[in-house]
Amino acid sequence: QVQLVESGGDLVQPGGSLRLSCAASGMIFSLANMAWYRQAPGKQRELVATITTYFATNYADFVKGRFTITRDNAKSTVYLQMNSLEPEDTAVYYCNRSPPGTVISWGQGTQVTVSS
Repeated sequence: QVQLVESGGDLVQPGGSLRLSCAASGMIFSLANMAWYRQAPGKQRELVATITTYFATNYADFVKGRFTITRDNAKSTVYLQMNSLEPEDTAVYYCNRSPPGTVISWGQGTQVTVSS
């Protein structure tokens, strides 16, 4: 059974940083393109960043230069380093496969709240 477990979310002040983690199990992680998504209250889930099996990365315009996605295949884990956080980054963050058309069952997500 495939399972994705996100962690690392917290309440942080504007300008602060967080590092999110997502541990995958029940899948051959090294063969999966992965991504971070987020869903803010009242909004649809959106793609934040992607990383391929070859470690190529891509970012949504609204996080470019602030967020960094990485992966550790030995730990079956994908990370999202988030710097210069803004209130607009407040959302539940999820990891899953990429592209969006290949997603599997969603985990519980991790809440990121940016507020002073």
